[in-house]
Amino acid sequence: MGLLHWESRYSVGIAAVDHEHRELVELINRLYDKATTQGSKDAVLDFFGDLFKAISAHFALEERFMRERGYDQLVQHKNDHERLLDEIRDIMEDFDAGAGIDEQLLAQRLDAWFSRHFETHDARLHSALGSHPE
Repeated sequence: MGLLHWESRYSVGIAAVDHEHRELVELINRLYDKATTQGSKDAVLDFFGDLFKAISAHFALEERFMRERGYDQLVQHKNDHERLLDEIRDIMEDFDAGAGIDEQLLAQRLDAWFSRHFETHDARLHSALGSHPE
């Protein structure tokens, strides 16, 4: 059973962005599964790196759509993306520095990391752009 589950409230109404959001949910779930099973530390850190790259690429796509459509909250949304990237780096570094892993803490951090952005910035993006055709 995964840590996160896709919900329709996560949709921003842009098919390419929503597709990537679903893929990020899947990647976060795979990372959590790998980190909480007997996977090697190096394998988990490699997966963190893959997730970080996927998240960075997704943010670039989302920001491109916002620029193209003249989204008035682009600066604030982009700043939150930067904060999220910093947080995922912190999670990676904490995992790397630790001898073990606190599964509950990792679950809370990953869920909060993902859900908080969706409930604030992506919800506003959906309201502003969701009804626009691609």
